[in-house]
Amino acid sequence: MSLYDTRFFFEHYYSGDEETLRRTRAELRRRDRKYVSSVTIHEVYKLTLEREGREVAKLRASLIEKDFEVVPVDAELAKLSAELRHRYRVPMADSIIAAITRLLNLICVTMRLTSSMRGIIELWYFYLSWPWCFKIFLDNFAGY
Repeated sequence: MSLYDTRFFFEHYYSGDEETLRRTRAELRRRDRKYVSSVTIHEVYKLTLEREGREVAKLRASLIEKDFEVVPVDAELAKLSAELRHRYRVPMADSIIAAITRLLNLICVTMRLTSSMRGIIELWYFYLSWPWCFKIFLDNFAGY
């Protein structure tokens, strides 16, 4: 079971690189039970609204909601996220993703968005102690 974050969707929808698109499509086919945060829905909707307009944003959000189980931010998740954000000084959205993976025992599927490693899919295992994430690059890990 996996949680997909905004970086993954950004690359899936907006990458001009065919290899990146091949990898994201393959990843989406690989998983049977997929989760997405309500915050990710917000970020994808906003990004799509700015780039492609309201109709595409509505369609894209509804497709994600149809294909993924949406995890809402409730009080328990908010408190754990705040603890992680405070302890590790990470942005709020990242701490929410980390909290979801911790509470639901999920793998986070994301994309590395650095210029030298563009389009690399990562799986993050989040823990409550440092290091708080362990990354496995799909390029180097077959058959997980």
